[in-house]
Amino acid sequence: MNDWPQGWSDDNRGTRYGRGSSGAQPESARVMRQVRRGPSVPPGGGQAAPPYPAGVPQQPSYVDGHGEAGYDSGYNTGQVYGSPGGRGPGGGGGYGEPRPAPNWRRRIKITAITVVTVLLVTTIGTYFWADSKLNREVDLSKVIDRPEAGEGTNYLIVGSDSREGMSAEEKKELHTGSAEGKRTDSMMILHTGDNGSTLISLPRDSDVEIPTFVGSESGKTYQGTGRHVKLNAAYAEDGPELLVRTVEFNTGLHIDHYVEIGFAGFANIVDAVGGVEIDIPQDIKDTKSGADLKKGKQTLNGEEALAFVRTRYALAGSDLDRTKNQQKFLSALANQVATPGTVLNPFKLYPTMGAGLDSLIVDKEMGLFDLASMFWGMKSVSGGEGTSMNMPISGSSGGNLIWDKAKVKTLVEQLNNDEKVTVTSD
Repeated sequence: MNDWPQGWSDDNRGTRYGRGSSGAQPESARVMRQVRRGPSVPPGGGQAAPPYPAGVPQQPSYVDGHGEAGYDSGYNTGQVYGSPGGRGPGGGGGYGEPRPAPNWRRRIKITAITVVTVLLVTTIGTYFWADSKLNREVDLSKVIDRPEAGEGTNYLIVGSDSREGMSAEEKKELHTGSAEGKRTDSMMILHTGDNGSTLISLPRDSDVEIPTFVGSESGKTYQGTGRHVKLNAAYAEDGPELLVRTVEFNTGLHIDHYVEIGFAGFANIVDAVGGVEIDIPQDIKDTKSGADLKKGKQTLNGEEALAFVRTRYALAGSDLDRTKNQQKFLSALANQVATPGTVLNPFKLYPTMGAGLDSLIVDKEMGLFDLASMFWGMKSVSGGEGTSMNMPISGSSGGNLIWDKAKVKTLVEQLNNDEKVTVTSD
């Protein structure tokens, strides 16, 4: 039985080249599917002959590239992936299309908002962290019979010889000794106001009267008897509260805030800022304080700085010369802390703040802004915008230094009125 379509036989196959053929000639073009771009018209304009003999299924037409009536691969027109001009899928976002210009205004706005937010969060976090580290231990509300507050702000700054928290090795290294408790090693009044800052040292050997006071721990009232002592004895007797009471009673000046720092804290702050540069006026060698310093400008580390501010036996003016050195160094330290190299460098700022705040003892009303104002006031003294002096002395009696009452009265009036200080310690 012949399985070939009608009109086809084995004889029609002839000898052709291809699969299942034995001929050496290529298969005729009749069996190669062609892609046509329109209807074919036979010569002479007659009706087109059917593409296949009778009985052969009709094959899909590839005419005009539309639907089943025509398929167009696009290679004729360069129309690849079905997009005009070969631009890529969907006709958009292809390789030939330029990217839109970046919106720089939007980017700058987002960056600015991000930076401001980060700075705000960091600032607020730093504020609360620092505020929590302040040791607010001194209660000035226990001080009685206080003078009226004047213009400006008055800080009583005390350097104590407290060895609290120091190891035996640290005591040896810093030449502090091992005495129990704590005493005042230096006392200063810093006045800040509209007419500059004034830093006044109160010699520890100043002759003062202990007035009536209320015990800071007992709450008992101790009547004044006219007893005169050295100023540092007031601190030793009943701590910061009695010291404030004694200073106010003997000067008539209202103390707004109290700040105290011990040996270890002082040395740690100096080391945290990388040392403090200072010009030492003379060679200093003191076995008691451990000072062994040469004359001239140099940078002191914590150990050297502590020895420098404690030295008095190697100085001609003893405690009076020591207070001058203390003023000079504390002003230089405040200036160093306030430099951009410290304030803008978190690797210096946070260790410095940590060392300082951990070791400071302040009154209960003291805030970070008050503390910052104090440091800026001390910085202005070192910058020449303020005044530094000793409390005016008129003489001595039994080893106690007697204040010049007339000068002290004028000085206090000028401070209370926030006027430019004209009084000198000479």
